[in-house]
Amino acid sequence: MDCATASFPALGTTAAVTVVDAKALPAALAIVQEELRRIDETCSRFRDDSELAQLNRSAGVPFASSPLLLEALAVALSAAARTDGDVDPTVGRSMGALGWDSDFTVVVARRGQAPRMRIVPAAGWQRVRLDRARGLARIPAGVEIDLGATAKALAADRCARRVHEVTGASALVNLGGDIALAGPAPAGGWPIRVTDDHRSAATAEGQTIALAGGGLATSSTTVRRWRAGDAELHHIVDPRTGAPAAEVWKTVSVAAGTCVEANSASTAAIVRGEKAVAWLERAGLPARLVRRDGATTYTCGWPEEAAA
Repeated sequence: MDCATASFPALGTTAAVTVVDAKALPAALAIVQEELRRIDETCSRFRDDSELAQLNRSAGVPFASSPLLLEALAVALSAAARTDGDVDPTVGRSMGALGWDSDFTVVVARRGQAPRMRIVPAAGWQRVRLDRARGLARIPAGVEIDLGATAKALAADRCARRVHEVTGASALVNLGGDIALAGPAPAGGWPIRVTDDHRSAATAEGQTIALAGGGLATSSTTVRRWRAGDAELHHIVDPRTGAPAAEVWKTVSVAAGTCVEANSASTAAIVRGEKAVAWLERAGLPARLVRRDGATTYTCGWPEEAAA
C-alpha cells in the first residue's frame, strides 16, 4: 500500500497526517482537522473565547469543564508530577510576564517593542484541583494555566489514535514536531528527520531515524525566540524561577510510548540542563541531546548513526 500525506496550518504551526493507505487520507484529514479545532477551542491561551481562558478567569470558583479540558488538565498535571515540576501548567503568568501574551506571530512582529520582561515564578501545579467525577476544575484566583507544553502533544496522540480506529490505516501525525504513531509501522519503520526546527528541509543538519511506534518530540531553544526590551528570550521556562531555562542544550529529542510522554521529557531535559542525561537514563527514555556547540549526547539506545 502507498503512503499518502496531507498538511495544513493549525495551532500556530503545521499539522500533517500520513497514512499507509492513500484511500484513507480524506477521512484521516477530516478527523485531524476536527480534533485540532476542538483542541484549539478548548485549550488555547490566546483565544478569549476558549474554555481555558474562561477557566483562567474563574477566580478560584469551581469551573464546570468539558471532558476534553479535564483530560488536557489531567495530562498536564501528570506531566508535572512525572517531571518533578519541570513541566508545570501554572506558568501562564510567567509566559505573559516575559512578553508571550498572544499568538507567537504577534509577539515576533513587535520586533523588540514589547515591555521589558518581568520574572514571575509559576504558581505551582499542586494548587490545581480536578474533580473528574463531577466535571469540575478549580485554580486559585490569579493563577493562569498554560497548556502549551502538553496540549499539542495530546492532540497528536488523540489524532493518530482516532485516525487508526476509524480508518483502520496505520497513521503518523506530526504537529510541529510533536509526532504520534498508531497502527503497525511500515516495513523498516517510519523514517523521521530529527532537526532543531521541524520546518527545516530534509537536507538540514540533523539525523534520520526510524520509529516503529509510540511518539517522538523535540524541544529546542533555537526556535520561538523573541525580544522583550533589551533581552532575547526563548519559550522554555523554568517554572521555579519564571525565567527562560539556561541554554545548556539547544535541542533535545525524546522517543517514548506516547507523544505526551516524549514531549514532557524533552521539555524537562531542557529545564534540567546538565542533570538531564542521568534523569533520562533513569527513566529509560531514548534521547538525543545537542549542546549549543553541536556536541551530541545519546541515551538509552538512541542510534548514533545516521539511520536506525
